[in-house]
Amino acid sequence: MARTTTKGIVKVHPDKLRTFLAAPRKKRPPRPPGQPIAPGFHPDHSYDLKKFGGRTIQTLSFVNVYLGVGNWAPADMTNIDTALAAAMADSKLNHVIQQYFGNQAISTTFLGSKKSDAPVQATYDRDSVSSSLDQFYNAGQLAGIDFPSTVINLLLPPGIILDTTGVGDVRKGGDADDKDSSLKGLGGYHGSHKTADGTTIYFAVAVYSEETGGHANGIPVWPDSWKNVVATLYHELNEARTDIDVEQVNATGNDHLLGWYSQKGGEVGDIPIELAGNDLQLVFVEETLQNGEVAPIQLMWSNAAGGPGVPF
Repeated sequence: MARTTTKGIVKVHPDKLRTFLAAPRKKRPPRPPGQPIAPGFHPDHSYDLKKFGGRTIQTLSFVNVYLGVGNWAPADMTNIDTALAAAMADSKLNHVIQQYFGNQAISTTFLGSKKSDAPVQATYDRDSVSSSLDQFYNAGQLAGIDFPSTVINLLLPPGIILDTTGVGDVRKGGDADDKDSSLKGLGGYHGSHKTADGTTIYFAVAVYSEETGGHANGIPVWPDSWKNVVATLYHELNEARTDIDVEQVNATGNDHLLGWYSQKGGEVGDIPIELAGNDLQLVFVEETLQNGEVAPIQLMWSNAAGGPGVPF
């Protein structure tokens, strides 16, 4: 992953993504029994995460909102809901994350999914995120949610491009072409939005990652796009849990608002992608959960292992 000043995104450098997509798929190396680091990596604690003092969320909830629902396959929505909820609640996977909570148990509750039939613009940017959240909030569709501990996942339907551009960026002299785009390796990002009445809504947004006609939109590790969406949101939810106010850091430059962040730059999900290079299947994996189900996830960084952590 090419590091940028923007925090909170899941991205693969486009050159590495092209190399990965053009090469035959490699078989994942076998995992030595009892080893907490993923096969293919050696411990390197120079990337370890540091607690900067910002807020984290030990007891997390999330909601999935399917945008442009008419363009979604019902099976994809079912698969995403089932796999993501199971992965986020899995005690083996959570063992990697709970080290950032004093090795105390963490929990995640899936609050269910919602569907929106409103049209989705061809390029869904940061201002689109704010607009969608305002619409849902003002219509009462988010009533009853404990906003400080809940992430609203916005899932884009097939064919929609995701980028991080905001109208304010351009007005301040920024170049929209410099922003991250799902046509250049962006899979999703997380952040926060403040409503007119001052309520802060935490969100994650994910593109429908797929490869069509030799062109990639998002991070299409698997041919089944729903698996890519689950892995992206698993990345984003774990980053939100360990670094919830990242957007405030981007806006203010105040690093004291960071939660857990790498000493070399990057959140808990970022460094494994960077170190995997173009061999993305080292960290984008399918894990057998405690309940026997198999879920597509992305491995997270483990300070204890000095690398991408695996359940053991």
